[in-house]
Amino acid sequence: MLSFSTFKAPDSWKVSHAQIIQMMKNQKCFTDDSIEFMERLLERSGTGQSTAWPPGIVQCLEEGKETDRSISASRKEAETVIFDIVESALKKAKVHPKEVDVLVINCSLFSPTPSLCAMVISKFGMRQDIQSFNLSGMGCGASLISVGLAKDMLQRRRLQGGKALVVSTEIITPNLYHGNERGFLLQNTLFRCGGAAIVLSNSWMDGRRAWYKLLHTVRVQSNSEEAYNCVYEAQDGENHRGVRLSKEIVKVAGKCMEKNMTTIGPYVLPLSEQIPVVTTVALKFLIRMTGKLLKMCGQEKLAAKLPNKKHYVPDFKRGIDHFCIHAGGRAVIDGIEKNMKLELFHTEPSRMTLLNYGNTSSSSIWYEMEYIQEHQKTNPLKKGHRIMQVAFGSGFKCTSGVWLKL
Repeated sequence: MLSFSTFKAPDSWKVSHAQIIQMMKNQKCFTDDSIEFMERLLERSGTGQSTAWPPGIVQCLEEGKETDRSISASRKEAETVIFDIVESALKKAKVHPKEVDVLVINCSLFSPTPSLCAMVISKFGMRQDIQSFNLSGMGCGASLISVGLAKDMLQRRRLQGGKALVVSTEIITPNLYHGNERGFLLQNTLFRCGGAAIVLSNSWMDGRRAWYKLLHTVRVQSNSEEAYNCVYEAQDGENHRGVRLSKEIVKVAGKCMEKNMTTIGPYVLPLSEQIPVVTTVALKFLIRMTGKLLKMCGQEKLAAKLPNKKHYVPDFKRGIDHFCIHAGGRAVIDGIEKNMKLELFHTEPSRMTLLNYGNTSSSSIWYEMEYIQEHQKTNPLKKGHRIMQVAFGSGFKCTSGVWLKL
């Protein structure tokens, strides 16, 4: 990685909790019960009093103005966010736009025609033979999927080397939910404007000026109907479009993350942590097969007395120095901190990102990496440190990546 850059919204985009609730009241579509519900969500969300909303929605705070959720306003938000971070990332990396061989942009809920990739190529005058990919519908875990795709495309250019630009963002303007079903109202209180651009290279000549080296990326995709439906874009009973978040999302995310950590563990953990994991898996398998055998022999009571071996949670702190856990909400961070037995300074980047920027969807892990790189004092970043990024996305999927600080 040669550089990355995150979007810093102008002050005119930033609003407090009280202003967010006033914006919701100004929509003139929410019941008192829904307003009270969103107030409670905001209080428990872990977000701060100065997070960014797009100008098309913020303008409803001005007297006489209504919310603008048009395609034009949505494109304006996309242009403001994406052009800013692309220009900044290329400048930091000292890369000219025409040097970019691969462009990958992920934005889950806004996919206009022409694409966001075409918008960037046109604005920055990139080459006509650039390989561009526009990913949508992949949720908050899409950034590392984009990085993985860029890595795969660069490996095709292994001999001559190449450069890739990855852009991760979410556009809020057209996605404000206007109904009153609680499963949909969560999106109105958690998500905020944000974005990140990352410049990658596999040219050996760029090795000396690179910031980080990508060691591993892992994606685990759940295939159950429960997982598929837990983050679902749909219409409510009154035909208002929105994203419904299921009550099962925490359980689904936990199972998906467990599979992801099991997959990436052998790449990052020392043998002293891998051996207990293998032993536990073998014992659980042996107990399960013994139980089936006893039931086949009519010994159900004896099968019920077999011990239930708990899954061993490896200590990832022995292989990873810093953690960037998707800032999906305070409950998400609390749960991962408890399950992975992390220290407070390990989840500090996630909590501070949630406080200062809110849930910026797929780009949140880059705000966290920026915090580790530039602001964290409790666990300073040093050469040779390994950083793990973990994110979740609709579908349901869990993505993770490990970077080495150069």
